[in-house]
Amino acid sequence: MTGNTEHHEILDDNDDRRPGRHRLDTSVKRRRVLIGGSAVAAAGGLAIAGMASADTATGETGSTAAETGASAPSAATSGICTLNAEVTEGPYSLEGALVREDIREDKEGFEVRYTFTVVDQADDCAPLAGALVEIWHCDALGEYSGFVGGNGHQEEDNGTFLRGGQMTDENGQCSITSIWPGHYVSRAVHVHMRVHTDVTLTDDSYTGGEIIHTGQLFFDPDVNAEVQATSPYSANTTEETLLADDGIYDGGGASSGLLTLTALGSSVSDGYQATLTVGVDSA
Repeated sequence: MTGNTEHHEILDDNDDRRPGRHRLDTSVKRRRVLIGGSAVAAAGGLAIAGMASADTATGETGSTAAETGASAPSAATSGICTLNAEVTEGPYSLEGALVREDIREDKEGFEVRYTFTVVDQADDCAPLAGALVEIWHCDALGEYSGFVGGNGHQEEDNGTFLRGGQMTDENGQCSITSIWPGHYVSRAVHVHMRVHTDVTLTDDSYTGGEIIHTGQLFFDPDVNAEVQATSPYSANTTEETLLADDGIYDGGGASSGLLTLTALGSSVSDGYQATLTVGVDSA
């Protein structure tokens, strides 16, 4: 593999070079939040649904929904909740994200229109209004704002590109526009997410509040392969880790953050709509 291991997200237990280690803690991984589902089984007092983010016509877990226009069902409307892996935020998080709908700034890449529906276990899976959904991810060359150079590329670093969040409305929904992420050594292509409650909004950011969910989002591997092979992503020659080999994604489909994708056009360069219902426990 190429790249500087100081910037990998999976570090040795004795490696304290990074401010936030991104090792998979199995005790943390067993902590769960809720997400929309369709069939329920009881296990240790926890309801676990077998449905994942999928094309409902084919049942292909984590596949695109372009052929049918299918989208992820809402836990708030189905009355069914399942458990989703909660994971570490990683070494590339920053505090004080900008509250904005479009986080792209001047970054090149294929558009992704995220729509998240947040539901609350503490309120019988009702939509959670007034929550701040924050996401951040690397650019097409695998670089994070605030940490540029970690994937071996030198570019301007303003500390804000591809970072930001939106408040959920009365339906528990919010939309964020960004680009498809690039890749870097040791991790499959992914997006980081935090859900905050009780924040105080400022002119363009927020203060205070509580983080009630920390997770990561993942993409259909077949679609991602097409994206990464197309410019500007193809300029990134860093070795890519496949989703099946990722140390964080556990193969659980939507319950592990796998997005439902709907193509916005006939080519991957036209971009995608990405949806996910995320449940939290605000209690």
